[in-house]
Amino acid sequence: MAICFLSPLKPITPTTSLTTNLNPKKPNILRCNFSLPIITTTEPEPVFTSVRSFAPATVANLGPGFDFLGCAVDGLGDFVSLRVDPSVHPGELSISDISGTKNLSKNPLNNCAGIAAIATMKMLNIRSVGLSLSLEKGLPLGSGLGSSAASAAAAAVAVNEMFGRKLEVKDLVLAGLESEAKVSGYHADNIAPAIMGGFVLIRSYDPLELMSLQFPVEKDLIFVLVSPDFEAPTKKMRAALPAEIGMSHHVWNCSQAGALVASVLQGDLVGLGKALSSDKIVEPKRAPLIPGMVGVKKAALEAGAFGCTISGAGPTAVAVVGSEDRGMEVGERMVEAFWKEGNLKAVAMVKRLDRVGARLVGSVPR
Repeated sequence: MAICFLSPLKPITPTTSLTTNLNPKKPNILRCNFSLPIITTTEPEPVFTSVRSFAPATVANLGPGFDFLGCAVDGLGDFVSLRVDPSVHPGELSISDISGTKNLSKNPLNNCAGIAAIATMKMLNIRSVGLSLSLEKGLPLGSGLGSSAASAAAAAVAVNEMFGRKLEVKDLVLAGLESEAKVSGYHADNIAPAIMGGFVLIRSYDPLELMSLQFPVEKDLIFVLVSPDFEAPTKKMRAALPAEIGMSHHVWNCSQAGALVASVLQGDLVGLGKALSSDKIVEPKRAPLIPGMVGVKKAALEAGAFGCTISGAGPTAVAVVGSEDRGMEVGERMVEAFWKEGNLKAVAMVKRLDRVGARLVGSVPR
């Protein structure tokens, strides 16, 4: 599946009809040429008095895929509860509560969930109903697990479900991207998989083109996520990156990214892990900024992981294994390495690929 928008925030429609791709190893692609804003012409009425949504954590970059590859992780994420609130001015949104952290603003214009919810309301042309939003953070800030994207994705889905699911997945990505652009930068490698689930490739940013990569359903993919007690602000970690790179590193990373995509489509864990571990551009600059990261990667590979790298901007390290038992062993070695090499306490989690993405988990009908 592919989704296309006219950058920065204007959707595009295709000039030709779409057909279903019957070969799961060949991702569908959609080429778009004409701009057409997607906004409901009539204001929909709420079909629920309240809804509750969930959006998963995400692993961005996946080694050589800086800013253009990401995937969703099952069992971790943020929840958003949304309700029709007569005390809120029609057409506006209020954030009533935030749990799980004390460091986020309740001003919806300065909150990633609020920004995405308002963007979705604008797409739906909501003018007659006021909404109240409650955010439950399951992801720590600055963890490298797509914390802001999870909040934005959950909020966009909640608003869309509240009004009868009028918007398509591509519209929700657009709303979430508006939030990401204001909070952490114009990159879709977290927000796209948070909404779409699975693996997502950002083929282009201008115009924005997204491709869903289908990992074979009959195969298991286990992630070991090890998060140290250390914060790695995205802006700081991006500032460490080189402005220019040599041709040899460019060619190397392109080949590894291609191998990673092929491995995902084939369900090849060995190939996926090898490509995941082979970044020569971003990881070498960021790893020294995370105490112990170099030793943690070495420990993961020695313990039997197929591959290991930094999740997003860090500081979480992500390893790929083939079973939960092996994942537990690898996680223990990685936690030990963070303490031994970086003097950092860390927590290990063993999780599977989230193939669904953001979704409704509860509702109260009108």
